[in-house]
Amino acid sequence: MIEDYFGEDPVFSPEQVLENRGRVAIFIDGSNLFYAALQLGLEIDYSKLLYRLTGGSRLLRAFFYTGVDRTNEKQQGFLLWMRRNGYRVIAKDLVQLPDGSKKANLDVEIAVDMMCLVESYDTAVLVSGDGDLAYAVDAVSYRGARVEVVSLRSMTSDSLINVADRYIDLDQIKEDIQKQPKNSAAHSNNHHPHPANHYPRTFPGIKIVNEEKTLPEKH
Repeated sequence: MIEDYFGEDPVFSPEQVLENRGRVAIFIDGSNLFYAALQLGLEIDYSKLLYRLTGGSRLLRAFFYTGVDRTNEKQQGFLLWMRRNGYRVIAKDLVQLPDGSKKANLDVEIAVDMMCLVESYDTAVLVSGDGDLAYAVDAVSYRGARVEVVSLRSMTSDSLINVADRYIDLDQIKEDIQKQPKNSAAHSNNHHPHPANHYPRTFPGIKIVNEEKTLPEKH
């Protein structure tokens, strides 16, 4: 058993890990996260997700990679919200496959961005279970950066976990990132005007806005 060699206790405590994270860059494989959430029956609150992944560290940037259908107005609205709420969206048009399904592979974009920015961050948080990214993660590690992988265990390649400095099962943090039902939120607000679990609308290095994007005044 592997536990016989490494034991059950981690080398570093969670507090020590957070202290050593430095500046953080987040890379989210949107398609992988979507199917993981679907398997968990989880509706993600992306403000909470950003807050959880940043973990109080200094955020360089959060990238969200996704295939896009330009005719899907609902998706376009979602991506606009993401851009206005702390995420840099990298989109690629979906390609229809012979079986009728549509897909967009953004592994190359994720790998290139991780490598190009490696001198600007200390810790990369990769939200994906795709084993095709293992080589890029290993290369980033050799450049001196730490890499944390966040994904659903049943959808995560062992090769990716083996080259990561830290692995977090999405199932273990789902309560921290799930969207609160509207009826529950209304009930909570009626009884607790300032709930303890309220997430701030600003994060280190980013600013969260609501419906409209405020542009700087021209002088």
